[in-house]
Amino acid sequence: MVFWRKTKNEKALEEEAREEALLHPKGEPALEPPTESEPELKAEFVDEELEESTNDIIDDWKMQPTPDHTPSEDADEYEDLKDHTNEGGWFSRLTKGLSKSSSKIGQGIADIFTKSKLDADSLQDLEDVLITADLGPKTAGEIVQNFSARKFEGDAPVEEIQTALAEEIAKILEPVAKPLEVQKPDGGPFTVLVCGVNGAGKTTTIGKLAYNWHIVPPHQKVTIAAGDTFRAAAIEQLEEWAKRAHAPLVKKEIGADAAAVAFEAYEQAKKDGSEILMIDTAGRLQNKANLMEELSKIIRVLKKQDENLPHAVLLVLDATTGQNAHSQVSAFKEAVNLTGLIVTKLDGSAKGGVVVSLAQEFGLPIHAVGVGEKETHLSPFKAEEFAKALVGLKD
Repeated sequence: MVFWRKTKNEKALEEEAREEALLHPKGEPALEPPTESEPELKAEFVDEELEESTNDIIDDWKMQPTPDHTPSEDADEYEDLKDHTNEGGWFSRLTKGLSKSSSKIGQGIADIFTKSKLDADSLQDLEDVLITADLGPKTAGEIVQNFSARKFEGDAPVEEIQTALAEEIAKILEPVAKPLEVQKPDGGPFTVLVCGVNGAGKTTTIGKLAYNWHIVPPHQKVTIAAGDTFRAAAIEQLEEWAKRAHAPLVKKEIGADAAAVAFEAYEQAKKDGSEILMIDTAGRLQNKANLMEELSKIIRVLKKQDENLPHAVLLVLDATTGQNAHSQVSAFKEAVNLTGLIVTKLDGSAKGGVVVSLAQEFGLPIHAVGVGEKETHLSPFKAEEFAKALVGLKD
C-alpha cells in the first residue's frame, strides 16, 4: 500500500512539472501577486488640459441608467423604509449615537460635582473630562473659563451643571450649524465635490444625500459621478447607493482620469436637466501630494465648464479619528476651497467632542452628522440638540 501511494505521488509530481514547464518556460520572469497600492499618476494626468475632445469623452463614458419610477413611488418607498417602531426622533437617535461620548462627560460631571463644590480644583477636573471626550485642550479651556463665570446657588444639581455646560458648547456650535442650501443655477446642476480620506464614510454619505434629495420630497433630480477611479470596490459601492436613490451614475474604467469623469458627468447632468450633481473622489490621504494635485485638477477642469464650479466642496470626516480630523481639515484646505463639513460615525465613537473643537478652530459650516447606517440617518446639524446630547441631557 505504501509503495502504491509513493508511485501515485511520483506520477502526480511529474504531471505538475510538465504543466509548470508549459505555463512558465525557463527565462520568463515570475508572476507577482496583485497589490492594493494606488497607481502612480501619469504625467499627463497632472496636466490640467484634457487630451480628449468633448466628443471623444462622451463617446467613451459609461452610464448607469435610472430605474423607471414616479415621485409618488418614491414617496411610498420612503415611507416603507422608515422604521416607525423603535427608532424614535432625531434627538433620540443622536443621544443614543453619542452615548459613548456623553457617558464620559455625564459620568465625569456626576463624579466631580457630587463629591465637591464648584471651585478651582473641580473646574480643572471638568476641563480634563472635556479633553478626554476629544474637545481638545484649547476648546475645553475656553468652555470651562466661560462656565466658571456663571453663578450657581449652593450645591447645584448635576442636571443644572449639564445644562449650563451644554449652553456654553452650543455657543461655539451655533455659528457653524448651517444646512447645505442647494439652488440650481440656470446653466446647469448645483455641483458638489465630495472628498475625504479612505474609510471616512464618503461614498455612504453621497448615497444618503442623494437619497434624501431625490426620494424625499421635493424629489430633486440627482446625478452621481464615480470619481474614485482607483478602486473597483468604490465604484461598486457607489453603484449600489445610486440604485437605492434612483439616481443615474456616470463612471469610467478603473484607472481613468478622474477629471475626465467629472467633466463627462457635468455634461450628462446638464443634458438630463439634473438639479444636483455629486462627484465622488478617491480616498486621498493627506500626505500624498500627487493625489491632492489630482483633486485640484478636477476643480480646474470643472471651471472650464463654468468658473463658479464646484458650488460646494465638502469634506467628510470620521468622528472616530478624534483630533486627527484637524490635520485632515488643514491638509484639504491647502488643496481646495472647502465650503463645509459632514461628520460621520458618531454612533460608534467616544470622540464626539471633536465636532466642537473643529467648529472653534476652523469655523467651517457643519452641514450634517451621521448616526447610523440607514438612508435617513444623516440629518442636518443642530447646535443645541448636539450640545445637549453630548453632555448626556435628555430631551
